[in-house]
Amino acid sequence: MITLLLHLLRLLPFLCGGHRLLALENLALRQQLAVYKRTVTRPPLRRTDRLFWVGLATVWAGWRRSLVIVTPNTVLRWQRRRFREYWTKLSARPTGGRPPVNAEIKVLVTRMVAANPLWGAPRVHAELLKLGIDVAERTVSRLMPKRRPQPSQTWRTFLDNHVRDLVSLDFFTVPTARLRVLFVLVVLVHHRRRVVHFNVTEHPTAHWTAQQIVEAFPDDSAPPYLLRDRDSVYGHVFQQRVEGMGICEVLTAPQSPWQNPFAERLIGSIRRECLSHVLVLSERHLRRILIHYFAYYHRARTHLALDKDAPDVRPVELPNAGRIVEISEVGGLHHRYVRFAA
Repeated sequence: MITLLLHLLRLLPFLCGGHRLLALENLALRQQLAVYKRTVTRPPLRRTDRLFWVGLATVWAGWRRSLVIVTPNTVLRWQRRRFREYWTKLSARPTGGRPPVNAEIKVLVTRMVAANPLWGAPRVHAELLKLGIDVAERTVSRLMPKRRPQPSQTWRTFLDNHVRDLVSLDFFTVPTARLRVLFVLVVLVHHRRRVVHFNVTEHPTAHWTAQQIVEAFPDDSAPPYLLRDRDSVYGHVFQQRVEGMGICEVLTAPQSPWQNPFAERLIGSIRRECLSHVLVLSERHLRRILIHYFAYYHRARTHLALDKDAPDVRPVELPNAGRIVEISEVGGLHHRYVRFAA
């Protein structure tokens, strides 16, 4: 009642003047606000309500007399908080961060690692690049499940200025299930890491090895230089045949396999990625296994030295080429990923 009398006294000049209707409306609104304030201890206010009173306080000097819901100090506190938030946001550093990785890419990386346990992050990253998926190798490494790293083989490069003209060859042995030992000869072209010829025998001789060189380079396609070790199998007959083809032999130092790094690296890959996971039954069986592996090696296997490309250049397949299809290679030891239109 006292509040209503105070409102009447405050509006008395308006009631006696020419603003009678406006004063009565103001009185009715103030009475309703008084009732609302008695019934609601702390009325909920929206952000727009606060902005309204902050803006009104800047243009009207008498805003305190009409304020009923909250105290004037509350409005001033709103203004100070708005000032701090504005300048804090204005002076804050941009928080870009890394973009989130697509969920489909995560699933694809997990599937590749599960299907190809011999692959590392560079191989998986190279496959993604060939599928038109542009992600960083570091991101691929982070998405891969953690496992104990295997020691990497170290090897030196040499004669880089003659890499296009260099060919190396080497033997390696493969035990069979019948406790026999087979010898595999590989002839490798350094430039694109291509295996131009291979053969298997149980009894390697100088005549047999010389014939393999002739079969590897028919029709005057012999390279200028041939890199090999000092094995006794490369006897007088072999040396005469190589010299007759116009090839200059480059011999490594005794007991220095690191001087023939490309061939040694190839043999290590053949063992780690293929022969260490199969049981060789016979010469014919080994030849068939190597045919399948070298077909995968040339067509699909990526190499760090080739800028993560295959010996046979693999084109990048963009996402609009279709969905990703997994193709089994080397009996399921490895997989090739291509895009096919639906």
